[in-house]
Amino acid sequence: MQFMRYINLFSKVCRVSTTKCFMYNNQIVFAVPKGQVSFAIGKDAVNVKRLRDTLRKKIKVIAMPAKDDDEGIITFIKDLVSPVEFTGVEIKDSGVTVTAGRQNKAALIGRNRVREKELLDILKNHFGFSKVKIA
Repeated sequence: MQFMRYINLFSKVCRVSTTKCFMYNNQIVFAVPKGQVSFAIGKDAVNVKRLRDTLRKKIKVIAMPAKDDDEGIITFIKDLVSPVEFTGVEIKDSGVTVTAGRQNKAALIGRNRVREKELLDILKNHFGFSKVKIA
């Protein structure tokens, strides 16, 4: 119910319709169609700032790729976990393997595997992956 309120507010402020809203790393992430990202952010990020001030939470707007676009999914994961960087992503039938260095691997996994579980939930709900491995 809370996410529906976030989506409704996002649509009113940014004038961009989306159905993808989720939490990752204590941020509210909105996934919009690729061509409307800059319109959703607004000039000088005015829309994101207005949402941040209204909700009092960090806001991130990223592009939503198609389900069968592997390059788009890799870019989606990169945008989602930024500023943490990784060396590579391998997409297999029903799983995703993210490789990263030691420090970045720890940041991707999180304490008590919280970030890894959040990433798995997002990829499962929107792309149908059943496994996420961080190596």
